[in-house]
Amino acid sequence: MMEQSFEKRLDKIRKTYNKKIKRRNKALFSVNGWCQRYKRPVLTREHVPLHWRYDLNKETNPFLMERIGFNAAFNAGAIKLDDKYLLVVRVEGNDRKSFFAVAESDNGVEGFRFWDQPITLPQTDVPDTNVYDMRLTQHDDGWIYGVFCTERKDPNAAEGDTSSAIAAAGIARTKDLIQWERLPDLISTSGQQRNVVLFPHLIDGQYAFYTRPQDGFIDTGKGGGIGFGLSKTIEQPEVKEEVIVDAKTYHTIYEVKNGLGPAPIKTSQGWLQLAHGVRNTAAGLRYTLYVFMTDLEKPWVVTHKPHGHFIAPQEAERVGDVSNVVFSNGWIEDEDGTVYIYYASSDTRLHVATTTIDRLVDYCLHTPQDKWYSHLSVETINELIESNIGFMHLID
Repeated sequence: MMEQSFEKRLDKIRKTYNKKIKRRNKALFSVNGWCQRYKRPVLTREHVPLHWRYDLNKETNPFLMERIGFNAAFNAGAIKLDDKYLLVVRVEGNDRKSFFAVAESDNGVEGFRFWDQPITLPQTDVPDTNVYDMRLTQHDDGWIYGVFCTERKDPNAAEGDTSSAIAAAGIARTKDLIQWERLPDLISTSGQQRNVVLFPHLIDGQYAFYTRPQDGFIDTGKGGGIGFGLSKTIEQPEVKEEVIVDAKTYHTIYEVKNGLGPAPIKTSQGWLQLAHGVRNTAAGLRYTLYVFMTDLEKPWVVTHKPHGHFIAPQEAERVGDVSNVVFSNGWIEDEDGTVYIYYASSDTRLHVATTTIDRLVDYCLHTPQDKWYSHLSVETINELIESNIGFMHLID
């Protein structure tokens, strides 16, 4: 196999790649009725274009080896433009550096192809060491904003410490996802910021951000929870005060930390919110997704919050670079009310689940809330059992 000619290797690589791109995806039956998963990931490292990976010149690459390797494609912001479903994907190279690239599909569940080149992201005065997890917001002011985590080495790290980092919310804006203008990083007085989301409308003439204040790069410390704050301008973004929208809570799926996923979706009942929650287990941290609703006029006030997770890692989704994790920073509301939720599993690959606005609203309004104690959970279950007594014949 290793002795194949350049031409034969190229032919096999090209056919394998095209088969992967063109492969159909199949919707799976939804037992819970909340959303519908799909059989295959929509993006993996194998979807990275061949001309990013191989030197295609036989003279300089006679063995047709990969010159640039890629490790993962995951955590994508999402938007629909010109009838195309577009993802701003976190692509991670074998060198551990992440960057952003746009992938496009005609139907949102299959056939995603990366654009010819990754996004060239302008730099601030202090270059990003790493960037990831961009949230897209189509704002009233006419711009599409991308808010992402920018990581840099902690300047106060002890000598010999090559791991400590600091996180901030980077901001860039665009009209077409091709040309990007970089704005200053968000200034916050509440510590490091990750998982920051720009609200799509001005509030009292100011730009509004959902935040996630934390004491350290990984640990939230005394911080944590999903916050909300205002900035007078977007060109010099600064949030001086934050209120906590949704706090981390003992013995829940969000006991360690939580953060908002994509920008919220407006409905007649309130703002639909998708977030991730993190809990401790004997095997390490477990990430799941949950949904809640906030007030239309006061989007920092929670009105409905179903108990537990909405999406959790299942089967092969549990395995990857960071196992037992699902994470989302992108969803798309279609004209017919369909919602495409793009979620990554175990920091490795990207999936899609579909639902509708009506289902999400029903889920928020009618799913019981967490009562915080086991005996009260049993009480909630018994209430449902009692209400079902007259309908037991339907399942007997």
